Amino acid sequence: MAIVKFYRGDPNAPKTTMPAHLGANAIITCGDKILLEKRRDCDIWGLVGGGVKKTETELEAITREVYEELGLRIPKEKFRKLQVYGEPGRIAAYQDGSIWRMVIVVFGLELEELPDLTISAESKALRFFSREELRDIEIVITHSDIVEDWFINR
Repeated sequence: MAIVKFYRGDPNAPKTTMPAHLGANAIITCGDKILLEKRRDCDIWGLVGGGVKKTETELEAITREVYEELGLRIPKEKFRKLQVYGEPGRIAAYQDGSIWRMVIVVFGLELEELPDLTISAESKALRFFSREELRDIEIVITHSDIVEDWFINR
């Protein structure tokens, strides 16, 4: 059973019960492929990243999340801020009843070669996908437009 359900622009999405939540996610690429994780909390593919802690910047958060979720220590200066996705309809509803509006800061990271990745407890799998391969998988609704925008605008 999924621990979380995501919504984007859905008029039937539940009303938020918590303040807006700031997240940082990464579009990590190698060549023309993008890295996604199969999330353990919902069993759907998504971008690497997570919540920004009260004591850190978005850049510090994505650096920490990449290390925690992939085992990669990447210097902050290797990330470039791409865009902020903050429209009100980006919602995460958790099994415990908390419902959050999500504001996502997206960073880009280009890798020159495929790294050895460590799968964290938050993930079931990690994989680099071509744009064509993405047609055959489900991507978390709050990340699918971010992934599509990256392929359109790169």
